[in-house]
Amino acid sequence: MKLPVVNHQDYVAKINDDNKFPIRKFGELANYLMNQKVVDKFYKPDFCSEETLSRAHSLDYIKSIKKKTLDTKSQKKIGFPINDSVVNRSFRATGGTVLASKLAVDHRIACNTAGGSHHASYNEGAGYCVFNDVAVAAKYLQSKGYVKNILVVDLDVHQGNGTSEIFKNDRTVFTFSMHCKSNYPAKKTNGDLDVGLEDDAEDEEYLNKLKENILLLNKENYDFVFYVAGVDIHLNDRLGKLKVSEEGIKKRDEMIINNFFEKNIPICGVLGGGYNKDFETLVRLHAILHKTCASII
Repeated sequence: MKLPVVNHQDYVAKINDDNKFPIRKFGELANYLMNQKVVDKFYKPDFCSEETLSRAHSLDYIKSIKKKTLDTKSQKKIGFPINDSVVNRSFRATGGTVLASKLAVDHRIACNTAGGSHHASYNEGAGYCVFNDVAVAAKYLQSKGYVKNILVVDLDVHQGNGTSEIFKNDRTVFTFSMHCKSNYPAKKTNGDLDVGLEDDAEDEEYLNKLKENILLLNKENYDFVFYVAGVDIHLNDRLGKLKVSEEGIKKRDEMIINNFFEKNIPICGVLGGGYNKDFETLVRLHAILHKTCASII
């Protein structure tokens, strides 16, 4: 069986040329995965419905995105202009994680080629995140009775503050975030397990700390895992402050994927952040998630 992977051309939205977000990576990642024969087809997501979105976001916020009425200050906080293309991308990429999560239930493992928009909270977006796709997909799976207890493993260099905020009073979703302590957001939202690393942490420190915390996570029982595999921990990332190598990222992903797959817990992998100074390196780093998942099925 080939790894089920979700992608759509809408993931590449039209934004200003001077925007710091590397939006082209979603299309180039799809091409790379095809060329490397990691996949031979992509599953195509629908737009996420307002009903499904409303399990993790307020209807007022959802409608302000759909109707493009979000105020300028809020758009600046997100970092994207709320135009037709960005709106389509936001609904489509969230639908992509919902679809990937359903595929993971059926096949034990699946990935989106976008997602991990963990700064979006119930009432607003932030940090290049419009809708919190993982939170939406988690609520969707629970609403359909597919799973009950969910673990979110967020290894982006930035804390998953939006995810923590959405699930702060929900005992059925456990949020684990290991990130750079001094990095964005300045004000963190307490999750269930937060590990803040000091600037310039390298492979050995990073992987040892991750291993310690996996042992803690393994003491609990989960029905499903969402894995936010941000590669902005890389030593050449423009927005990261850690110094993890490409090999370190490979070992990290292997550690996470193998641990939960061997326990027969379904895993849905999503991209997370990545802003590497070299674009080809960025695409290759993101593909580590999909290659790692594909190697074990």
